[in-house]
Amino acid sequence: MRVAIVGASGAVGQEFLRVLEEQNFPIDELLLFGSSRSAGRTYIFRGKEVKVKELCHNDDFKGVDIAFTSAGAGTSKEFAETITKHGALMIDNSSAFRMDDDVPLVVPEVNGQDAFDTPRGIIANPNCTTIQMVVALKPINDLSKITRVHVATYQAASGAGAAAMDELVDQYARLSRGEAPEVNKFAYQLAYNVIPHIDVFTDNGYTKEEMKMFNETRKIMHEPALSVSAMCVRVPVMRAHSEAVWVETERSISVDEAREAFAAAEGVVVVDDPANKKYPMPLDVAGCDPVYVGRIREDIANERGLSFWIVGDQIKKGAALNAVQIAQYLLAHGKKFGA
Repeated sequence: MRVAIVGASGAVGQEFLRVLEEQNFPIDELLLFGSSRSAGRTYIFRGKEVKVKELCHNDDFKGVDIAFTSAGAGTSKEFAETITKHGALMIDNSSAFRMDDDVPLVVPEVNGQDAFDTPRGIIANPNCTTIQMVVALKPINDLSKITRVHVATYQAASGAGAAAMDELVDQYARLSRGEAPEVNKFAYQLAYNVIPHIDVFTDNGYTKEEMKMFNETRKIMHEPALSVSAMCVRVPVMRAHSEAVWVETERSISVDEAREAFAAAEGVVVVDDPANKKYPMPLDVAGCDPVYVGRIREDIANERGLSFWIVGDQIKKGAALNAVQIAQYLLAHGKKFGA
């Protein structure tokens, strides 16, 4: 099996390398692609040095079985035909194709079978915040159909890329020296601050990040009438996103019933012991695979409501790991790759 990573030098591209190795994904040959700035860099994969090639409109993807792409929506749109024309399956981490009717938007624990319907040879990886939320929504929705979701996100700097993580560290360092911080990756200084603004604002007052959660959740869960309202906030955390979630279901679900469903769900770990101050936190979850759920309780403002807190590493489950799990799901369910 020949596997390619497009955007190999970025934060998610580097995570792809780690995840593929951790998951022992079956690879006979790995190809790395990047921009002209990244071309020529080398990375070690399974003890061997692999050089990054410049992404070009040529036949470099001939014989490639799976291409994991994370180089931005513009690059994905421009190179989709080049990547897929010889039969490679493109699992794309950008927003380029997520809402296209002929491109499945997949979280394996929720709608894995959708990955087999790929008329364009493209599968879209959802937005990081959506991924971890729908993994937690699935076990509740299986108990009783969810009719409404409210969510407030607390998103780490890493959601804006490696340079954003560096900027946060640099801001704290500059401030500790009494210097003015540099602000490039965010609308305002993130150190010692929270910013209720991720992506650009739309005409309805929501940001594009918030509307991604609205639209993507409906598509993944096959619930076009599901009401989803999000408030997305950037917080001065390095890695792992947190979300406070309120759901309304068709029938009332007890806390014990919800906790049991979460505990039995694929990809979910319950950490819920408030009496002993046990609940998920980014500090503990960074670098981990599952979505962690805690603070499970009845919504005292809604007799058919539940509230809970979820934390997930958005570079792992929210990006690279979910994409690799899509490929693993296909393999496990009979999809044939390779010669």
